[in-house]
Amino acid sequence: MNNSYTSLVKQTFHFPQEGFDVNDDGYLQFNGLDVKSIIDKYGTPLKLTYLPKIGMQINKAKTMFANAFKKHKYEGEYFYCYCTKSSHFSFVVEEALNHNINLETSYAYDIEIINQLYLKKKITKDIFIICNGYKQKQYTNRIAKLINTGFKNVIPVLDNKDELQAYKKAVKEPFKLGIRVAAEEEPNFPFYTSRLGIRPKDILEFYVDEIEGNEDKFQLKMLHIFLNKGIKDDIYYWSELNKIINLYCQLKKICPELDSINIGGGFPIKHSLGFEYDYQFMINEIVGNIKKSCKKANVPMPNIYTEFGSFTVGESMAHIYSVIGQKNQNDRECWYMIDSSFITTLPDTWGIGEKFLMLPINKWDNEYHRVVLGGITCDSHDYYDSEEHINEVFLPKLSSVSTSDLDEQVINKLRAKGKYVEAEPANESDKEPLYVGFFHTGAYQDQISGYGGIKHCLIPSPKHIIVEYDKNGNLIDWVYAKEQSAQSMLKILGYIK
Repeated sequence: MNNSYTSLVKQTFHFPQEGFDVNDDGYLQFNGLDVKSIIDKYGTPLKLTYLPKIGMQINKAKTMFANAFKKHKYEGEYFYCYCTKSSHFSFVVEEALNHNINLETSYAYDIEIINQLYLKKKITKDIFIICNGYKQKQYTNRIAKLINTGFKNVIPVLDNKDELQAYKKAVKEPFKLGIRVAAEEEPNFPFYTSRLGIRPKDILEFYVDEIEGNEDKFQLKMLHIFLNKGIKDDIYYWSELNKIINLYCQLKKICPELDSINIGGGFPIKHSLGFEYDYQFMINEIVGNIKKSCKKANVPMPNIYTEFGSFTVGESMAHIYSVIGQKNQNDRECWYMIDSSFITTLPDTWGIGEKFLMLPINKWDNEYHRVVLGGITCDSHDYYDSEEHINEVFLPKLSSVSTSDLDEQVINKLRAKGKYVEAEPANESDKEPLYVGFFHTGAYQDQISGYGGIKHCLIPSPKHIIVEYDKNGNLIDWVYAKEQSAQSMLKILGYIK
């Protein structure tokens, strides 16, 4: 019987598969990249961003919407927006912009990014900028300045009724408006209705009272909805989507300027080798539902906007760690200690129990066993003990020779004294550390943990490596950020002036 890690994976999943394979030397490849060569060059822990994946995702979505529009003979247009809050890094946003997309913002400082992109000639003033969020004065003022300086496709999406007054005062040019529709939360959520947006039953009256008759100053162009649980084929999603479609149909009859529905983001990404999601089916159904309702109501079909964040950037990044020690704390729990922290590098694993696609880089021919991965902070919650498809973690044994090959009585006596027994390596490959990769980690992790600041237990932020194509079409890698230094942290804390 073959108990190697390779056999475990191939018995459980279809493998190899898109984005993942093992080369002839026994090392995992990520999107065709030789991850081991990156480790040899830069060491661990490290963050790895493979920029070409961003364009692949954007073009994938555009193609599928084009297919759906063709299938249903849909009469509107499709607009792909990237929501910057998923990852604000310039190399991410600029790579996305290379593929003819638009942008969505969430806070006042996002507008400063827009200004810098314009100065660098990465965007023109024709780009659509969808401005979401509950907006303070510094945000609405920056939005108004964009419009006043010639950005003609800025669409502030009203999160509440009072927000409109800020634009009435500050915007000097005719401008476009959107309204976010407050969605009902799913049944197991603590609240009935999202805190974001305006209640559907209030929107028609609000339009008549505050917007209608002011078309020379501002026009309602877009209805926006976003569901926390994402775009899923279930009753809840279709119910909420149909509500905004029906609201669009009602408004369109009294608001001819309204021409767009923004369905937000929510496409899932692969967090397990067992991931299955029919993107084309969902897009076909969304487009078909919108067309069907518009035909029934005898109104023109709207343009469709999406704001994909995780889908755009999530699958472009990986976090790579070394296992620096093994601890057998009892008969059932074997701990693999990594050279970093889950709390500081992958905060979603700690904060919301997110599961990422986890695979070893090497030792695929070794036997596997159940382990718990532990970070090096002194926090008891700094661990990873289950995958998305199973409530366990299996990884290769550190050595191809197990303790079962030794005298069992000797092992038990040593363990009774609190000593750990590890077999002598059987070959050169056993002397190499086990490298563990967490993949598709590109969305939100740096934004949530904080980039370049103080980390829990002063664990440094790992080095960040970028892989991209140069102007000649050659794949290159370079260091975006070195591992955080003690001096940089001490300066922030006031110990160094």
